[in-house]
Amino acid sequence: MTPFIRLHPSDDVLIARSQLVGGTSVESISVRGLIPAGHKVATRAIAIGEPVRRYNQIIGFASKPIAAGEHVHTHNLWMGEAKGDFARDYAIGADVKPAPARREATFMGYRRTDGRVATRNYIGVLSSVNCSATAARAIADQFSRQNHPQALAAYPNVDGVVALTHGSGCGMDGDGLGLQVLQRTLAGYATHANFCAVLVVGLGCESNQINAWLASSDLREGDTLKVFNIQDTGGTRKTVDKGVALVREMLPMANRAVREPCSAEHITIGLQCGGSDGYSGISANPALGAAVDLLVAHGGTAILSETPEIYGAEHLLTRRAVRPEVAHKLIERIKWWEHYTRINDGEMNNNPSPGNKAGGLTTILEKALGAVAKGGTSNLQAVVEYAEPVTTRGFVYMDTPGYDPVSATGQVAGGANMICFTTGRGSAYGCAPSPSLKIATNSALWRKQEDDMDINCGEIVDGTASIADMGQRIFDLVLATASGTASKSELHGYGQNEFVPWQLGAVM
Repeated sequence: MTPFIRLHPSDDVLIARSQLVGGTSVESISVRGLIPAGHKVATRAIAIGEPVRRYNQIIGFASKPIAAGEHVHTHNLWMGEAKGDFARDYAIGADVKPAPARREATFMGYRRTDGRVATRNYIGVLSSVNCSATAARAIADQFSRQNHPQALAAYPNVDGVVALTHGSGCGMDGDGLGLQVLQRTLAGYATHANFCAVLVVGLGCESNQINAWLASSDLREGDTLKVFNIQDTGGTRKTVDKGVALVREMLPMANRAVREPCSAEHITIGLQCGGSDGYSGISANPALGAAVDLLVAHGGTAILSETPEIYGAEHLLTRRAVRPEVAHKLIERIKWWEHYTRINDGEMNNNPSPGNKAGGLTTILEKALGAVAKGGTSNLQAVVEYAEPVTTRGFVYMDTPGYDPVSATGQVAGGANMICFTTGRGSAYGCAPSPSLKIATNSALWRKQEDDMDINCGEIVDGTASIADMGQRIFDLVLATASGTASKSELHGYGQNEFVPWQLGAVM
């Protein structure tokens, strides 16, 4: 096995499988200095201002002359003055392909009365505003298996009672985009298939009035949705007592749910990558993409997101758009983000993060090319905004920030009943009510943090597994997890603190 990886014959860089020391021979070129694992080494002399290619795509421009065998990183590679320094061919629909032959697989899911299928069976306690968060948590805490192990002993089919609280809901424009997005997010969770029933706890005087939220979301109270305010109930203690009593009334109904064979077409996966490294676009992300192609062939749905982190690679998605309007909506969201960052004195190329750079990534262009690999090769069926319901099956794009908890919160609100999260640096993450699988990009991370990782795609870098093999293994693990096998993050108790709706607009 060679000590480096060449991704395309036309690339100007190779990727180190492990740390390379000066003098190591790389394609008849002598390495100059130390090259960390996952980092890039130049295969030829590159003049200042010349484009540098990886994946046969431009990842930046030389900011100073680069010698053959030299480390290519932040000290000599930059994005250029702007993304417009080189043209992208959006080639809308050019790579659309025939639908794959339909395949059939099943998992053991919970079939709800309205036909939706769940991978978990929770009762949720949501807060309308930060002011009611403490009361919401106090209600759920009464059913914690850690603190009250007998509280759910009689209800083995209930996965738990979880409180999902947030830091917003007031001090915001009552007609603004921020409140609309928050209400859409809460509605997505209140009606999520993985919740058998939900309580929503408010304060009473907040901007996000519960009655207004119910009306705007076309929701109404019933056996599976209860709402009340602290001020109407008579204070915190009475609110907690009322909430606990309502949950106890809901538990027998929730416990009647039983798993049964369901088509894999009912699985919707939110695709995430965090703590990415130089191997993300080589191992875990394309392997997850292979699993996505399998899921789509089985009639399921996958949601790619994190718009700031696909910036510079969006042309690879527009080429797969099934209709021009799908591609144009994605381009429109890219332009919105350019405007959004500009008015907030930011810029789109503020990525990669320090951890990403330590792992070998240099520019947002390089990171984005690896990030879109999570979406596989299937046709792009639709583009939706943050937390909008995903009603189209197949490969879908949702516009979200790159910050993982915020992004995944939008995906779950849109209907994702599972999350698949790739990481090269070791992100710690879990999600309620949808189980999250953590996928390691390299074997060193797997060995160090196996308690957090569900599968090791470092085998691809090691040369012991192919992308197709790992894609099948991820798909099989998705079916097993959807059927009830606990993910590592579930075993650790992650999920309740990772509910982070996107806050937009001024805090007033």
